[in-house]
Amino acid sequence: MKLLLTLLGILQVCIATDLEEKWGSLWQFQGIATFAHLEHTQCLVNPKESFDVAVIGVPFDTAVSYRPGARFGPRAIRDASQRQYSLRGFNHRALFNPYKSWAKIIDCGDIPVTPMDNHLAFKQMDIAFDELLQRSSANDSRVPPRYVVLGGDHSVLLPHLRALKKHYGRLNVLHFDAHLDTWSPLKYPSFWRTDQNDLNHGSMLWQAHEEGLTTNRNVHAGVRTKLSGIEDYQDDDAQNWVRIEADDIWLKGPQYVVDKILETIPKDSPTYLSVDIDVLDPGFASGTGTQESGGWLPRELIHILRGVEELTIVGADVVEVAPAYDVSEVTATNGAQMAFEILTSMVKKGNVDKNIVDRTIEIFES
Repeated sequence: MKLLLTLLGILQVCIATDLEEKWGSLWQFQGIATFAHLEHTQCLVNPKESFDVAVIGVPFDTAVSYRPGARFGPRAIRDASQRQYSLRGFNHRALFNPYKSWAKIIDCGDIPVTPMDNHLAFKQMDIAFDELLQRSSANDSRVPPRYVVLGGDHSVLLPHLRALKKHYGRLNVLHFDAHLDTWSPLKYPSFWRTDQNDLNHGSMLWQAHEEGLTTNRNVHAGVRTKLSGIEDYQDDDAQNWVRIEADDIWLKGPQYVVDKILETIPKDSPTYLSVDIDVLDPGFASGTGTQESGGWLPRELIHILRGVEELTIVGADVVEVAPAYDVSEVTATNGAQMAFEILTSMVKKGNVDKNIVDRTIEIFES
């Protein structure tokens, strides 16, 4: 009887293997649309899931000041990422395949954020990121896993920074965007004021500075925003930002941009990397909420991201993809590419050095 059961078990394994060989290989346009066909689990519901890096969607857009629609961004970016997968995941610019390396990378699904109540929405995001960062990285239990957020509007950065600060201390921020996003709520004049109304996708970096989440080594890159006056830059200076204008990439060259970033942000200091897709010219990112003419080409942004790959990226996002305004998936495709570049940098750099974290916290908290 025991022998019979053993033989049945072997037969079942053989049948399962045969079925996997027959039916387990899908073309890129087939199957469930996780990011880059990554293994998927709803991480907030499955706290025992172990991984090193994850993509997670934050479908929230009720803090925008112009065109809404980025709540559909995570789904659009995932759809546009379908030509990425481990078999064809070799990044030829980095000479590295993040999907076939030391790190376990998964798709964590979405944070279920309410579209009805911003006060509750930010509470949900704060709690979610706190819980997600209480996990341990699969390859080093001393540090949490790292997340690339698919937005969502740019205000989703703030809850992520709040949670990261508890683990890494104050963070440098590398911010690719057409806009400053350091505007005080007073720059949005209105008789009607509430604390929650003051938090939007153009004020979240001001709020991060007010809460002591950021260091004095932060960079805006690709800026070409409309201003109320030179005082906007003065306010930005007071919040410890270095600005790289969109025009600098063709007037001074892409290497100037890379060098400026690297001379401002230390390579061995925890850094948050944020990509607002509107850093690209509207010709390459029509699907976004606040377009500004005269932006970067996708190849320029990719070049810059590869040029700063040695930074210690502990968290990141790609935000403001609003597919209702997109043309032929161009914006979402560029968003998926930027997420791929960030994943490449995170994994190629290796897991976060706990000694760097401890030293940074000691410096900034002393």
